[in-house]
Amino acid sequence: MKLILAVIRIAKMQETKAALSEAGLPSFTAMAVLGRGQGNGDLEKAVDVSPQLHELIPETPRFKSKRLISLVVTDDKKEIAVETIIKANQTNKSGDGKIFVTDTIDSFGVRTGASGDTTLD
Repeated sequence: MKLILAVIRIAKMQETKAALSEAGLPSFTAMAVLGRGQGNGDLEKAVDVSPQLHELIPETPRFKSKRLISLVVTDDKKEIAVETIIKANQTNKSGDGKIFVTDTIDSFGVRTGASGDTTLD
């Protein structure tokens, strides 16, 4: 099993939800998060701004609101999950997000007590 964590733009949430559902992966968790990457987001937008206004933009970018989605999939569904998230979120602009994949040891259904891959379907 794999745990997939994806940080995406808020505006891409509905598209991502629909894409994952169409790919047969409708179950995931989403939460509001704040974060920042390597880019100078505010400075990048202000390329043509006058030098006086440029000084008002902080050197260190502020945190931006994002969505963190997490889903656990069987090993054979990892590639389709990652490809689906990328396809739904790729704009080729700074801030498109990141995806992290880690191994998951086990999972348990609270209601049924089942464990392993069967809890993911």
